[in-house]
Order: sequence, then C-alpha cells, then structure tokens
Amino acid sequence: MKLSDIKTVEGLLKSAGFSFKKSLGQNFLIDDSVCPRMAKAACDENTGVLEIGPGIGVLTAELSKVAKKVVAIELDERLKKILPKTLADCDNVEVIFGDAMKLDLEKIIKEHFADCEKVAVCANLPYYITSPIIMMLLEKKLPIESITVMVQKEAAERLCAEVGSREAGAVTAAVSFYAEKEILFEVSRKSFMPAPNVDSAVIKLNILPEPPIKVTNEKKFFSLVKACFAQRRKTLVNTVSNTLGIEKETLRNALLELGLSDTVRGEALTMEELAKLSEKI
Repeated sequence: MKLSDIKTVEGLLKSAGFSFKKSLGQNFLIDDSVCPRMAKAACDENTGVLEIGPGIGVLTAELSKVAKKVVAIELDERLKKILPKTLADCDNVEVIFGDAMKLDLEKIIKEHFADCEKVAVCANLPYYITSPIIMMLLEKKLPIESITVMVQKEAAERLCAEVGSREAGAVTAAVSFYAEKEILFEVSRKSFMPAPNVDSAVIKLNILPEPPIKVTNEKKFFSLVKACFAQRRKTLVNTVSNTLGIEKETLRNALLELGLSDTVRGEALTMEELAKLSEKI
C-alpha cells in the first residue's frame, strides 16, 4: 500500500469513516522522501524504536525497515481500523493505544526492547504538544539514546538555538541540559495531508551521559531558567524577583559577583552563567 499517494490515503480513510481532528493536530505525511530519511537518521538494525503518534503508519513502516523492533504509541483509537491494514507487512511493529504522556514508558521500553542493543524515540509530533512531549521524554531520564522528531520549523530553530541568543527560550536551556541538538533537514508544508500553515523541520537530540554544566539542585536550576524567560522584556533582576520572590539586592549582588551587569536580561545568559547564578542564589 503506497501511503504517500493521496488518493490511496483518502480512500483508506473514507472506508474507515475517518475524519481529521483539528484538536489532535493531525496532519499525515504523504511525501515519500521524508520518512526514509527520518528512519535512517533515527536508528539502525540493532535499535528498538519507540514511536509516538504513528498516525496512519507512514513513518512506522519506514522505521520497521531499518530498526530491529518498533513500538508505536497512538492516542486516537479510531486508527484501530486503519493501522492493521497499513502495517500488515510490518512483522516487527506493535501498536499500543494510549496517551504517551500518561503511560509508563520506562516499563514499555523494558518489556519490549530487552533484546535490542539500544533504544531511540522517533516521532512526527503534533505542533501543539511538541515541547511537553520532548520535555517529558528528557525529564523522565528514560534509557534512550536519542530523540528524532519532526516539529514546526520555528520550534526547531528555538529548540536548537544557542542558549544566550535571542532565539533561545526556557525550553532551549532545558533541552541543552539533557542533549546535544541539531536540525537535520527541513520539510515543506506540502508534504502533509491536510497541509498545515507552516513548514516543519526534523531535529535530533542525542542524549548526554552527563549534563554539560554542574548544578547542586536541578529543580531550583530549572525554576531559575523559567523565571529568567517569564518576562523577556524585563531585566533578570525584576523578572526573577517577581517570579521567585528573591530579593532584588540578592540578585544584583550575585550578578555583579559573576561579572554581569545588574541590568542584564535573562535571555542573554549562557548555560554556564545560568548554572553559576543558580548556585549563587
């Protein structure tokens, strides 16, 4: 079954009485050049792949050709009528219906990938849940080697920006704490059905064995990071004081000790400077 053919996909969906749900951010890939590139970037024959949101199985089928085993987690139970047809020839694929944000992913990995040398995550993520899914995967510290995902182009640029640059945000710093990140390639909006209003990009996050910076308390570090970006137009002293309730004088003194201006904005600090400030306060 050629899932990159629009007529084939339309006929399949019509026969199953399936209609797209805007609330789930459903835009299915129909460009037959994208998924093979994603699959090769994400895994090899020794890899167990956890896929989140397989949709009609376009990426899943390509992953099955490269990976040792694929477990796909799908939220939309209406696809129970479609996936058995589209993945009929993929004997190394198992589909689990449920919410990836609520399932015990560590248990799933242990149960399904015990015979795999390594585990990776690969997904074409709905735009509305990009950051929550990525942060959930990183914060759980799952036994995975990498995360290869397609996201909105703007989100890709933000996630992979240099911490301290204008493009960076709190999520940029959080991702940089856990992984090395890179944009692999861009994907036109015309590659989807229905076509979204924006282009996409595929990024890869290679999980680091240790964070690039040392902090005594990760929870407090991330609280500071979020506070620094909470009100981007305000100075760090004002926004962190307002958000975390820390005395402004304490913040000014800490910044000056680090050789930083007391009028600096939070978005201008590098990972190292954020870590040192966290330790100071």
